[in-house]
Amino acid sequence: MGIQFGHIPDHPAGSPFRSREALRIAGLHTQNMAGISGTGKTGADAIVVSGGYVDDKDYGNVIIYTGHGGRDPNTGRQIRDQDINDPGNAALVRSELEGLPVRVIRGRHNKKHQQSPFAPDSGYRYDGLYRVEEHWSKMGVDGFRVWQFRLVALAENEIATPKNVNPALTREAVPGPAPVTTSIIQRIVRNSMVAHIVKSWYSHECQICGLAIEVGGGLYSEGAHIRALGQPHHGPDVTENLLCLCPNDHVRFDNGALYLFDDLRVFDALVGQTIGRLRVHKDHKIGLSHVAYHRQCWTTGN
Repeated sequence: MGIQFGHIPDHPAGSPFRSREALRIAGLHTQNMAGISGTGKTGADAIVVSGGYVDDKDYGNVIIYTGHGGRDPNTGRQIRDQDINDPGNAALVRSELEGLPVRVIRGRHNKKHQQSPFAPDSGYRYDGLYRVEEHWSKMGVDGFRVWQFRLVALAENEIATPKNVNPALTREAVPGPAPVTTSIIQRIVRNSMVAHIVKSWYSHECQICGLAIEVGGGLYSEGAHIRALGQPHHGPDVTENLLCLCPNDHVRFDNGALYLFDDLRVFDALVGQTIGRLRVHKDHKIGLSHVAYHRQCWTTGN
């Protein structure tokens, strides 16, 4: 049987567990040691947050989760850079790209690090479903590159039932319109006028590839923030921090496949070379501090 996404029957959010083995037997987490359950092909179905990494931040409904790898098992400190292609890290990236829910299990924190106010006093506790909103890298507290993932709690009615990841299984079609649910989630409020101004400067042409997508009713482009909004980036919603991109280059930029040098050359990380220079309108003053911040989220060498 494939790994299960979503809630596990008979184990609602708030359920306590004495050990990692109890979690595994219940089907909430497949690993007894690793913090991330899943693979780069399937996605991550569950994580354990227990203060193992000094760069973790737990804000309750928002978690800044440090990926797997590079840690000394005795001291808990980083001794080498993390690799985004590590199976656990790749699993969280896949969950982000596919929009798969991740079960968050909090454990009592190691005494070496500060105890989170959201952690249980003992053992482990299943704390519900989260979505992976974004990921990036940074120089960690111990001086090595770590990968981090921003997870945000899902409202209870956003996910209906667990899904079994098995290509051979098909979902029975239900006639009629798809069901609609109502949920209230705290989200960042973006100023649509800022994006409108930037898009108008470029007539919806992508600043990287020059493509303007035509749809019924006119042209389409997307406003891409250079320095991401929200925790922990806190980028401003201003024209200096926004690009006009096509959907393809927006996704690639947000996931580090494309980034900018300070002279606004565009670097394609997949081919390992610059592919041209960013198109810049005379009125568009791009904030180079935001450019540097974005680049440092994906590389420590430039």
